[in-house]
Amino acid sequence: MEMEKKPKRLVVSTDVLPDVFLKVIEAKHLLSKNEARNSSDACRMVGISRSAFYKYKDNVQVFDEKGSGQISTLYLKLSDEPGVLSKVLKLLYELGANILTVNQNIPVDTVAIVTVGIRINRDELDPEDIVRSLSGLYGVVSVKKI
Repeated sequence: MEMEKKPKRLVVSTDVLPDVFLKVIEAKHLLSKNEARNSSDACRMVGISRSAFYKYKDNVQVFDEKGSGQISTLYLKLSDEPGVLSKVLKLLYELGANILTVNQNIPVDTVAIVTVGIRINRDELDPEDIVRSLSGLYGVVSVKKI
C-alpha cells in the first residue's frame, strides 16, 4: 500500500489494542454520564494520565454495530386527530426503528406535515416495508421516504 493512500480510519479488534485506548473510551463514558466531575477525575478512576487522555480523546470512538445502521427520513401527512402521531411513533418502535428526530408543523386544512428521522438496521428492516406499514395506519394520509 502506498503511503499517499493511507486509510484515515480502521476497524480493529480491541484484543490487539493497547489498554490506553479502552481506558480513554471508559473515561469519556464516565464524563458523558456525569459519573466523573471532570477529566482529571475520569482519568484517575480508569488509571491513565491526563496527557494520554487528551492525546487520544478526539481520535478514539466506539464502533457501535447497532448504531451503524441506515438513517432515513420519512415525510408524512397526518390527519389532525388526537393519537395519530403517537400511533405512528409506536409502530416505528415496534418495527425496530430507532427514532432520531420528530418535527411536526402546525396543521393546515386538517392535515399536519411531519418528518421523522430514523435509524434502521438494514439486515432487519427495509425502509420500503416501513413505508407500507405506516401507509396502512388510520390517520396517515401519505408517507414517503426522502
